[in-house]
Amino acid sequence: MKMLVLGAGLQGCACAFDLLNDPEVTLVTLADLQPDRMARFLSRRDDPRLRPVTLDVTDHAAVLETMRSHDAVMSAIPYYFNGPMAKLAVEAGCHFADLGGNTEIVMEQKKLEAEAHDKGLSIMPDCGLAPGMVNILAAEGIRRLDKTDAVRIFVGGLPQRPEPPLNYQIVYSLEGALDYYTTPSWILRGGRPTEVDALSELEPVAFPEPVGTLEAFHTAGGISTMPFTWKDKVREMEYKTLRYPGHADLMRAIREMGLLGLKPITVKGQQVVPRDAFIAAVSPQLTKPDGQDLVALRVIASGTKDGKPHRTTFDLIDYYDDKNGISAMMRTTGYSLSLTGLTQARRQVIRFGVTTPDEGMPFDRYVGGLKERGILIRES
Repeated sequence: MKMLVLGAGLQGCACAFDLLNDPEVTLVTLADLQPDRMARFLSRRDDPRLRPVTLDVTDHAAVLETMRSHDAVMSAIPYYFNGPMAKLAVEAGCHFADLGGNTEIVMEQKKLEAEAHDKGLSIMPDCGLAPGMVNILAAEGIRRLDKTDAVRIFVGGLPQRPEPPLNYQIVYSLEGALDYYTTPSWILRGGRPTEVDALSELEPVAFPEPVGTLEAFHTAGGISTMPFTWKDKVREMEYKTLRYPGHADLMRAIREMGLLGLKPITVKGQQVVPRDAFIAAVSPQLTKPDGQDLVALRVIASGTKDGKPHRTTFDLIDYYDDKNGISAMMRTTGYSLSLTGLTQARRQVIRFGVTTPDEGMPFDRYVGGLKERGILIRES
């Protein structure tokens, strides 16, 4: 199998690292404007199957030519590129998966359904942790019920040793995280898609020590199109981000003071975007190159089975990989993307065409693949 990874950032490098662990993979092309910026855990790996190449994803002719010689494409570049990348993959005859996170772009990708299906291709957006892993677990929970009343999803990437005031460290794009904090979240209430404010409806969620009790609040993008897929079939569905207690109140105050705004303001005669200034100011403090992280996840599906109340809970706590220097967020996100690409290339998806992970990834194969990577989903 010949695999193309777009983006040599942390998630793209984690995806490429995992692909190289599969003996059936004969080539991993890692394409980026600056492919030499790859993470240390990948650059120090001496594997002739790894081929870094320079590629500008806005040069669609070059992207198309690069895609043509591969079986599957995994996109770990910013979400706003994923619409045209999916279209080019269909034209090139490649399977395609991305990390997604933007529901409007997924809706655009869905328009490729007929062409992708006719070509026997799998196009799967939103294949990371959330959206991605949580969607697959939620869909399985729903399948196990005769009637589903509620699906509740909680996910957080956190430092193992939190430092005030935010008790947070950058585990992926800070720009993306702030987007989730400022964009309304789609949920299901009474079976109907409903928007709620980000950072709202705070509640405690208890995990075993040493994680302890975290706080959960609404953020956007975590369950992709599921509120629309399951409308009128599931009464309540929501996704909330997990953080250490006190984080949401601080971020809400920062947001309400206008520091996350996107409209330029004048500062000493210069036009400045408040969010850009905020990111520039706090990124050095929240970037911990040697900071060890964890990922906490819980998915609960409740309803009735055989006329009796029934609930399935999926739990995960994953930790930084000390041996390879790979974060828990990279393991749960980047490995999820590579596992999706491998499943597509082996033609083992549920169906071809454009599907989100809850529609296209086989549950047992996915969870088994995670287990092989030491990412353990516990079910109760």
